[in-house]
Amino acid sequence: MKRSDVTVLVPTKNERANVGAFLASLPPDVLLIAVDASDDGTAERLLELRPRRTRVLRDAGNIPRARQRGAAPAPTPWLLFTDADVAFEPGFFERLERLVVPEEAGGIVGTKRTRHGFRAYHRLFLEGQRLLHALDIPAATGSNMLIHRDALARAGGFDQRLSCNEDSEVMWRVRRAGFEVLFAPELKVYARDHRRLERGVARKLLHSMARCTLLYFDLLPRRWQSKDWGYWEKPAKAE
Repeated sequence: MKRSDVTVLVPTKNERANVGAFLASLPPDVLLIAVDASDDGTAERLLELRPRRTRVLRDAGNIPRARQRGAAPAPTPWLLFTDADVAFEPGFFERLERLVVPEEAGGIVGTKRTRHGFRAYHRLFLEGQRLLHALDIPAATGSNMLIHRDALARAGGFDQRLSCNEDSEVMWRVRRAGFEVLFAPELKVYARDHRRLERGVARKLLHSMARCTLLYFDLLPRRWQSKDWGYWEKPAKAE
C-alpha cells in the first residue's frame, strides 16, 4: 500500500493541547482531514501547524458522524481513522507501505499502546485483540484502523446513532459484508491522554466489554444506542 493511497481522518473536539504532538507524528506528504466541533481554537491550531495537505471541516455532530463526514470527500481508496490524542509510532507509514494487503481486504486493525502509564491495561487490550482476531471477530480501535472506502460503503458506513464503540461495530459489518479484515499489530499509535482510564481501569474495561458484547449480538436496544453510559462524562473537578 502506498501512503498516497491513504487519507488520515480525525474527529476533534477541544483538542488544542493534543494536536501538536499528533501532527508532529504525521508525515507532511500524507493527506489529513479533520472534522472539528471545537470552541477552543483547535481548528485554527491545526491549520497553523500544518497548512499544507490539511483540510478542516466543521461539524458539531457525534464521533461516528464526524468520521463519516470526513470519509465522504476523501480522495483515496484507503481511510485511516484515528484520534487527536495519540501519536503515530515513528516508521508507522513505512511499515504500512510494506504491509501485504490482499485484494479482498476491506479493513486493517492496528494497535494502541502507551509509553506512560496504564501499560497493563494496554497489554490486556492487545491480547484481547489477538484472541478476538483468532475467532474472526475484528476488535478495532478508532485511534488506529483503516477501512477501504468501498468496504465502508458496502457496510453502510458508521452507525451515527451510536455514541461510542462505533469503531468495532463498523469493522464487524465490514467483515460481515464479505471483506477480509487484517490484524496488523506492527502498526502502532501511542496514547497520550488517559482521562477515561484515570477514572478507573475496571470501569473502562467493563464498559467496553458490556457494550461491545451487546452490540455484536444485536442485543442493545435501539433506545440505548445513543446513550454513552458515562463514557464521555467529564471528570469531576477537584474542590
